[in-house]
Amino acid sequence: MSRTGIPRIAVCLTGLLLMLVAVPTWRAPFPYRKDDRAFHGVTSRVDFQLIDAEETERARRNAADAVPLYFDHNPGMLDDLPLLLRNALGEIAQANDETSISERTRRSFGFLTDAGNPLTAPYIAADPSQRLQEMKQVIFGEGGMPMAERQIEDIVDNFSKFIEPLRQNGVIDLAQLPEGKNEPNTRIRVYVADEPGIEPRDVLLPQVQIDKVLNEAGALGSKWASYPFLTAEIRPALSCWLLQEVPTTLVFNPERTRSMQEAVQEAEPDRFDVYRAGDLIVPPGQSIDDERLAILKAEYQAVEAEIGWQSRLGRMGVVFALLIVLAVLMGYYLAANEPQLVGNSSRLSIYLAALVLSAGCAHWLSAFDPWPAYLIPLLGIAMVCALAYNQLLATLTSFALALIYTLATTGRMGDFIVLMSVMVTASIPLARVRKRDRLILVGILAGAVYFVVKLGVGIIESQALVEAFGDAALVAQATRGAAMCLAAGFVVAGSLPFIERRFGIVTDIGLLELSNTSHPLLQELIQRAPGTYNHSIAVSTIAAAAAESVGANGLLVRVGAYFHDIGKMLKPYYFVENVEAGGTSRHEHLAPAMSTLIIIGHVKDGVDLAKQYRLPQQIIDFIEQHHGTTLVEYFYRAAALKIEDEPDHRTDAEESSFRYPGPKPASKETGVLMLADAVESASRALADPTPKRIESLVHEITMRRLLDGQFEESSLSLSEVHQIEQSLVKSLIHIYHGRIKYPEAKTA
Repeated sequence: MSRTGIPRIAVCLTGLLLMLVAVPTWRAPFPYRKDDRAFHGVTSRVDFQLIDAEETERARRNAADAVPLYFDHNPGMLDDLPLLLRNALGEIAQANDETSISERTRRSFGFLTDAGNPLTAPYIAADPSQRLQEMKQVIFGEGGMPMAERQIEDIVDNFSKFIEPLRQNGVIDLAQLPEGKNEPNTRIRVYVADEPGIEPRDVLLPQVQIDKVLNEAGALGSKWASYPFLTAEIRPALSCWLLQEVPTTLVFNPERTRSMQEAVQEAEPDRFDVYRAGDLIVPPGQSIDDERLAILKAEYQAVEAEIGWQSRLGRMGVVFALLIVLAVLMGYYLAANEPQLVGNSSRLSIYLAALVLSAGCAHWLSAFDPWPAYLIPLLGIAMVCALAYNQLLATLTSFALALIYTLATTGRMGDFIVLMSVMVTASIPLARVRKRDRLILVGILAGAVYFVVKLGVGIIESQALVEAFGDAALVAQATRGAAMCLAAGFVVAGSLPFIERRFGIVTDIGLLELSNTSHPLLQELIQRAPGTYNHSIAVSTIAAAAAESVGANGLLVRVGAYFHDIGKMLKPYYFVENVEAGGTSRHEHLAPAMSTLIIIGHVKDGVDLAKQYRLPQQIIDFIEQHHGTTLVEYFYRAAALKIEDEPDHRTDAEESSFRYPGPKPASKETGVLMLADAVESASRALADPTPKRIESLVHEITMRRLLDGQFEESSLSLSEVHQIEQSLVKSLIHIYHGRIKYPEAKTA
């Protein structure tokens, strides 16, 4: 094995190993997809359980609903109530009528209210004057003002003790409650805000509603009799006053409530549905919906969990062996028909990387069921291979990827047939693409093929034509696949410049963009070396025709010819086509060896310029290879004549010093350009370019290049070299054909 073959074999083995990871070969494929029809039904292979999402969610929701609402309680807000009551009762004691009482006190005791709480409605309905007199009677009793002051103190003292339950539980404003949480059985948890050491209290909502607390069964209403100075005559007035004056001491804490609800939900265990081996998951003839698909995935995971690492390694070994067989078959074709791809480790790496990347992306996108998004990378790589290489390589690549993807996912022959049909359909029409909308049309065509083939496979599997066409799920699958094919066309069309740069390929679309004479390099060539530019245009014309005659890429040759001599613009006047008529050559004062270095240097200068302007490698190949390792004959002969007179300088005429460094043409296209460049330059020196002389000149140059071994690496056959020769002769004859001499105008 040669040393040059070892890196390529290493690249291939690396690509195969990466493919094992890109499509996880350590586990069996999951063969089911949404809307698939299980014609024979599906039963469970093992015992397994599946989370009942609906029941689990219901249990967690119930647990969250059972969490009490958290309120922060500030009992200090009740401290001013006894003082406020003392002041209000003092006002009433000194009042002659209700108009001499402050507005707040009148409102608190219901003198300004027409209707009130049902608890105090009878009290408010009575005459205000009568109510005032009754209250004064309670306050004064049988004595005067001193007696009233002592009575007020006793009432206030009893009142302070009476409202103690409010200090413990607090008072709530119903407007703070979340929606739907105002039922009597709603529990709230009360935290004393300023005293964290006090344990929180759980109470029901009526226990913190002031109107409910004051009724006969409430914490306050049931204890009136326990306080002798809170007599029956004054209770309605005090109840009315409390309803108006008691502040809201409870503030809802949504953050703490939410935190506790989330904690309870997380602690709530999952609810499971249990399945036994042999249980029917999908009845025969039924389609797989979301619910059944989830069950099938759980069953698949249970089966995979029972597989040991030894079995997984064995499976990977078998898949690796299959990949090697596939690689050998494809490698045989590539070695025989794509030497440029196989012979260059960098290009081979890019090709294999594209295969691995597309397979990995397709496997990842296969999870986006029911949309077959995996079609986008697979169709994309098929179209890119057709654009960058040829239809046959794209077809073989499609076969390999379709087989790998199918075995790694569903494993069904029907899916392989559909995928292979679509990928080949996307490859065939892309022999020559000059417009981006062609890629969109190819996507439409691939979508139509997917739709038809998918329905056809469904008919074959169901064995019922009418039933298949009436299957809405099958039609929906076919429609979604067709949409993904169209999307692939748009993706490739939009990402083509990126693909060309990253993968080092050049498509006909990219070539057309490069062929625009407004390109900065061509504009600079026109200005600095117009003769070289005209020569390049002439070469492009005859070379493109010659390339087409042998089935090579004429557009690539044309664009390569535009740029093949750009290195001459750095020293334009050392090349004969840029020397004006009657001018002297700058080589007259240089030694032949120095002149040769300048002539040969235009290749290196051209490569440097091309890389500076980021031209594709395929165009750089034309710059490097269009002279191959040919001899700079003019200066070699000049050096040979010179050493005849100077025998001591024989080493100055060594042939190897007067040859271009190469490499030799490595493709048909660069071989065609070498001949076209040579014959176009030589034909300009013909004094009388008759067809016979042109034919003789072209044949002589062709044989010289052929015998010099310049086409050994170009894959050009002798018959193709002959066809190229004939095409060049024909083109040059048309260029130099004789013209009718027009009669001169008569002068008067």
